[in-house]
Amino acid sequence: VMQALKGVRYLSTSTVKQAVSELSVAVPWGEIRGKVWGPENGRPVLCLHGWADNCGTFNSLIPLLPKEYRYVAVDLAGHGFSSHRPRGAFYSFPSYVADVCRVVNALQWDRFSIIGHSMGGNVAGMYSALYPEMVDAIVLLDSYGFLPTDPVTEIMKQGIDGLLQFEKKSEEKKEKIYSYDEAAKRLSDVNPSLSKESVNILLERGLVQTDGGVTFSRDFRINLKNIVRISLEQILLSLLIHIIMLLSFVLQHKVVMVPGDHHVHLNNPEAVAPLVRDFLHTRALVQKETPKL
Repeated sequence: VMQALKGVRYLSTSTVKQAVSELSVAVPWGEIRGKVWGPENGRPVLCLHGWADNCGTFNSLIPLLPKEYRYVAVDLAGHGFSSHRPRGAFYSFPSYVADVCRVVNALQWDRFSIIGHSMGGNVAGMYSALYPEMVDAIVLLDSYGFLPTDPVTEIMKQGIDGLLQFEKKSEEKKEKIYSYDEAAKRLSDVNPSLSKESVNILLERGLVQTDGGVTFSRDFRINLKNIVRISLEQILLSLLIHIIMLLSFVLQHKVVMVPGDHHVHLNNPEAVAPLVRDFLHTRALVQKETPKL
């Protein structure tokens, strides 16, 4: 669910006056916050900040970019005004990619472009490898960016998609309540090697008493595809493919360097904006107008 938190306010710059609104997207552990620039029907661009930053990193750059785009800059989980992940949960790139999916689904975008700085560029690159059909163009600001398309990537995509589907079903479906005998039968049916005594032993800590009966205590998300269950062979293969892909990227793509430091887009946006503007016009616009086969 997306909602305006503080209405609309206006920011003035030397070149453009744009309306900026706050954004909130509900997630299972709270909300992902952000800021929105541009018209509602503008071509969508998602902006992802770097590690330990927040969506304010784009405050200087976006007002200098084409006004016909719809820019949504989010505070990634654990950053800015967004909710922290639950205690005990890791902050990992696949988790950030899943968050991008949640935001994109809430915004109901079919295709969009991404501007990613540093860690945000890595998240953008991973997302584009998993969901290439969703991305028109990517701008990486001082970022490595990409993930090879290989079996590891497919496992990761299946895990993320499965998690999002599980969350959606969980909102619509109440947890099933069993009698003790029904729960014992279910456990026995899926684990026929267990004796009756073993079933009872496992159920001592495997059930939680609730109104009307019992429910299983385990988190059913453990049944989903494990996106980090990767063998050493897969890791080595992934690294090899990554090296080959990086060489291909360097040989086939132009890397633009501008004077400045890691936050040049924030400190000196005038040096970056023309490059981003031209790229969006030439790449995102071409992708938008290319008919799908």
